[in-house]
Amino acid sequence: MEVHIKPETESRLTELASKSGRATDDLVEDALAGYLTEVAEVHEMLDGRYDDTKSGRVKPIDGEAFFDSLRQRENELLKQRNPK
Repeated sequence: MEVHIKPETESRLTELASKSGRATDDLVEDALAGYLTEVAEVHEMLDGRYDDTKSGRVKPIDGEAFFDSLRQRENELLKQRNPK
């Protein structure tokens, strides 16, 4: 497999390889493996959330209502800190 990266990224990779004493191929392999693991975990978490919502175990909330209540709570906290 061949991977094409930007010159800036290659330069950073080469510098890190030099500082760490590891081969650039090893660094790329480790980074890609970690990234793929993270993507799989996020995908699994989102599937679980979808299943929870679909089954009714979790009730969706309105986004605008949530952010309005969040702003209200923030304003109340700010008033408590700085009563005028």
